[in-house]
Amino acid sequence: MTWNPFAWPFRAQFALGALACLGLLAYALFEQFQMGVEPCPKCIFQRVAFIAMGLVFIAGAVHAPRAVGRRVYALLVALAAVIGSVVAVRHLIVQFSPKDPLMAGCGPGLNYLLDAFPVAEAIKKAFMATGDCGEISWTFLGLTMPAWSLIWFVLLGGGALWAGFRARTQA
Repeated sequence: MTWNPFAWPFRAQFALGALACLGLLAYALFEQFQMGVEPCPKCIFQRVAFIAMGLVFIAGAVHAPRAVGRRVYALLVALAAVIGSVVAVRHLIVQFSPKDPLMAGCGPGLNYLLDAFPVAEAIKKAFMATGDCGEISWTFLGLTMPAWSLIWFVLLGGGALWAGFRARTQA
């Protein structure tokens, strides 16, 4: 096998995608539990998107389907990536909007929302900007965590589409 991941077999590409999702989630948990960076509801939904992507990556790597199956797995990863990207963009809008009281953040934590409201209403409230998502407590190379999440959603979603739709000479 070559060192170029674009030339790797589907199974190896999806295994790499799964490892990337696992690494990103592990880092998020490290930041939360070791560094004290508490996630807001939008952060939690971005994590859920990475979990969904990781599970589909694992399923695709284990299954190693033929052409149609590869495309289905790729589209499922891309769907989770698009959903995660939408949440990340909304998070960035909250972080970088002027300090308007209506756009101040995310509201109460997801655990509280799930305890206090039915699931559908809790999810709706989690997406309403009314709490601490506007606070920037972490940056790397000048980008905030939701910006890096957005980059990873685009890279992993694009990589899954590449793996699923590229022409192959062998399965």
